[in-house]
Amino acid sequence: MPRKLTPDPWLFGVVVALCSVGVVMVYSASAIIAAERFHDPFFFLKKQFFWAVLGFACLWIALRFDYRRLEKLVVPLLVLSFVLLVLVLVPPFGQSINGTRRWFRAGLFSFQPVELAKFSLVIYLAAFLSRRRGQMSSFVQGLVPPLLVAGLMAGLTILQPDLGNSLALVVLALGLAYLAGARASHMLAIGAAALPVVALLVVLRPYRWRRMLAFVNPWDDPQGSGFQIIQSFLALGSGGWAGLGLGESRQKLFYLPEPHTDFIFAIIGEELGLLGASVVIALFAVLIWRGLRVGLHAPDNFGAYLALGLTIMLATQTLVNLGVVTGALPTKGLPLPFVSFGGSALLMTMFSTGVLLNISQHAGTA
Repeated sequence: MPRKLTPDPWLFGVVVALCSVGVVMVYSASAIIAAERFHDPFFFLKKQFFWAVLGFACLWIALRFDYRRLEKLVVPLLVLSFVLLVLVLVPPFGQSINGTRRWFRAGLFSFQPVELAKFSLVIYLAAFLSRRRGQMSSFVQGLVPPLLVAGLMAGLTILQPDLGNSLALVVLALGLAYLAGARASHMLAIGAAALPVVALLVVLRPYRWRRMLAFVNPWDDPQGSGFQIIQSFLALGSGGWAGLGLGESRQKLFYLPEPHTDFIFAIIGEELGLLGASVVIALFAVLIWRGLRVGLHAPDNFGAYLALGLTIMLATQTLVNLGVVTGALPTKGLPLPFVSFGGSALLMTMFSTGVLLNISQHAGTA
């Protein structure tokens, strides 16, 4: 009698908890702004709840089919990702918002193609590394091909411009390659060669340079480039141990810009305090732990690298967002997975987690 397939209950429980926190905190952080902008305090709540329900549908779909079938979709997914990354740069396909072209919009719906690109890159890397497992110590045969794919994706993403996600693509490729056996010396050489390029990209864009200066000392320009991070500090600091109470944030009252998106963790810290913020961090820690465990116990190489890649993707985005909100990293536009307001990011995150759960039910991870 075949074994009954059961997904990792810890992983599923964490996803439910984080999505629930996201829906509640998006409403708490956005109600005042939504009432002022759209005359409806539930505007962002209704959208986030809709995306969460649709996200769980995506998770269920990813859970139902055999994850091994994704290996056959590597080429179509890569082609689709590259086509979308190009089209989003071309008017009228891509919408220009604040000088950037990162979104496709159709009425109330929007989609950010880099979210699909990150998922496609993980699928490609998993398939490539499972075939070249014994060749990763070779720079040309092992490391160059995935870096070329990730580099091309990152280059198109920079043109949007979106330096944060472009760096996330490269870090994803390097991190998974290292776990597959790439040499540390090769990684250090690539990092050293990339530093001048990143520095040039920062210097050539005045707003990036201002963000870097604000990271070093936001108080030099408290009403300009340092304003957002200072407001984040004030939110986190005023929360204390237990917080001001759910819905009682002061910084969301048109002080902290866009508190329901990239800086939602600052509102969590203000309203729920250090205790509430620690619980959220603990949930992400469990998510990463179980994801790594799924990868280490996967029944095949493709499943192992796929689970590890998806976990690295979620961990990188989480750490960068928390680092930005707490001032440990320069400001980057990366949302907090499951929690920040957003459609395409939440859908792809939920689908990715569904794939993780799919792999977990084929291995002993309980």
